[in-house]
Amino acid sequence: MSRNRSIRNRGRRPKKEKVSELDITSLLDILVILLVFLLKNYSATGDLANVPQGVTLPKSESTTLNNPGVVVQASKTQIWVDDEEIKGDSTRQRFGILYNILVKKRQTVQDIHKQAKNAVKFTGKVNLVLDKDIKYNYLKDILRVAADAGYQTYQFIVSGEQ
Repeated sequence: MSRNRSIRNRGRRPKKEKVSELDITSLLDILVILLVFLLKNYSATGDLANVPQGVTLPKSESTTLNNPGVVVQASKTQIWVDDEEIKGDSTRQRFGILYNILVKKRQTVQDIHKQAKNAVKFTGKVNLVLDKDIKYNYLKDILRVAADAGYQTYQFIVSGEQ
């Protein structure tokens, strides 16, 4: 007769094997290394704007961080607001559409702030992503349109030297 079938052992339960403890020290080491790696590569500012094809940014040595706001991008022939191209037959027509879009964006932010007091206030900031070859008068017209729409602070987005 086998031992398990005997009458003596019928009521007894088989002995449980001891559970060996799991050593997680090496796992914690790996997690700490991953955490350090991810924090090192984390960018708090992120990419502020996608640079459209055909726009070459000027170089800069500035190390200040970009501030959130409306992004206006311009080349010699096109204008974008927050990655949406402004369609128009003439420069004057595109500037008129630019003004209307900027006023709508300002009004939307102000309306949201009125409804939700914890919402972000309108800052009046415009981040400008401009082709380095555009003329100064064209830049001046863009700044004038933005100022007329209620934006008082301008920041130029440039590519850094690498």
